[in-house]
Amino acid sequence: MKETANILLVDDEPGMLRYIRTLLEVDDYKVTTASRGEEAVERVNKGLHPDLVLLDLLMPGIDGLETLEQLRRLQPGIKVVILSCVGDTRKVVQAMRLGAHDYLTKPFQKAELDAVIDQCLGTNQQNYPGEVEELADDVFFVAASPIMRKLRSEAALVANVDIPVLMLGESGTGKEVMARLIHKLSPRAHRTFLKVNCAAVPADLLESELFGYEAGAFTGANHPKPGKFELCNKGTILLDEIGEMTTNLQAKLLHILQDGQFSRLGSRSVIKADVRILAATNINIPEALATKRLREDLYYRLNAFTLHVPPLRERKEEIPILLKHFMARQAERYARPPLPLSPPLLQACAEYPWPGNLRELSNFIKRYLVLGDEKLAINELRPKGDGSGAQFDPASKDAANPVGGLKSLARSAKDGAEAEAIAKALDETNWNRKQAAALLSY
Repeated sequence: MKETANILLVDDEPGMLRYIRTLLEVDDYKVTTASRGEEAVERVNKGLHPDLVLLDLLMPGIDGLETLEQLRRLQPGIKVVILSCVGDTRKVVQAMRLGAHDYLTKPFQKAELDAVIDQCLGTNQQNYPGEVEELADDVFFVAASPIMRKLRSEAALVANVDIPVLMLGESGTGKEVMARLIHKLSPRAHRTFLKVNCAAVPADLLESELFGYEAGAFTGANHPKPGKFELCNKGTILLDEIGEMTTNLQAKLLHILQDGQFSRLGSRSVIKADVRILAATNINIPEALATKRLREDLYYRLNAFTLHVPPLRERKEEIPILLKHFMARQAERYARPPLPLSPPLLQACAEYPWPGNLRELSNFIKRYLVLGDEKLAINELRPKGDGSGAQFDPASKDAANPVGGLKSLARSAKDGAEAEAIAKALDETNWNRKQAAALLSY
């Protein structure tokens, strides 16, 4: 325990103030108390530098939210834990947006208080289970950089507040991983998690995919079918690429967010859905709102809390960890010994901007494992002077050199499908490159 930590406790209820102070002093924390927000602000303004503030949300005078704002103006890095009552969900979300580190719901036990203090003061690492946190098969979360550790803390906070969350970020940054992390840390963790890619399903089919349909609802609907919202009842659903959903369908989604109800296509019956909705997109939000591509009312419903997932170029300290993890995973998948990650290769990876983010990094490792050529891998990361890429042509001179032809194809294999094709060909030929190149030439 951090015995010398100074904790400022702010609560207008004398009984609660005495109770929490006793819990803290048992662990030898130095406790300063204030019964009003104004008193807390005055103490900090006069030079008090608490390691942590436990701040009641509802108080007479200036409430917890305003107190939080004033404290952070005086000391921008101050750590604050909100003490809230059941039903204060919206105010808790506001507090998180204003910079609160965590919250406790009254009444709470000493173990809950200890866990929150340990997290905020960094006295243990229970919230960061190693460099790589496994979430599901082939899904993992890395929080090795300050920006991602902060993001994980925000995800842990919002996981326990049953509100929609909007995840923004470039393609391939890991928005789905963030959604799975929120689900895992939430009370719904033992329930179903479903992802629907709104861009991958044709617009005329997406409605039936989400809400289901009755027999006879349209041509070919011979049997009733439940939609994703029914299948995911009590669980969590991720609507990926939400910006690709038609405005008509956005209106129906808004109805679920408002009332928790919907109807199958071809039915007048109302179905209740207790589903937590997470949404993700890489679109330009202001532009989408201005062009009516995204309904403003839906955006504000989804935007109860927003998480911005940063691109890989803004968290480069995680690249070595990701390379090592992807190499281990791909080597196991293709039953190959993992290849070394030499200093020159690591340096090239650190200098490369990774416009495709984690998805591009994963495919890069896949190609490196397939070809086993470090020099080729490093050259792939260097800027191309003429902007052209070599293509595999069975009739070219490379066709006479199957290994060279395989490398040429790899140079142009910029997406997962091409890399998978190479890996599959090698699998089918027991990693005989000559035979694999011949197979790929057809």
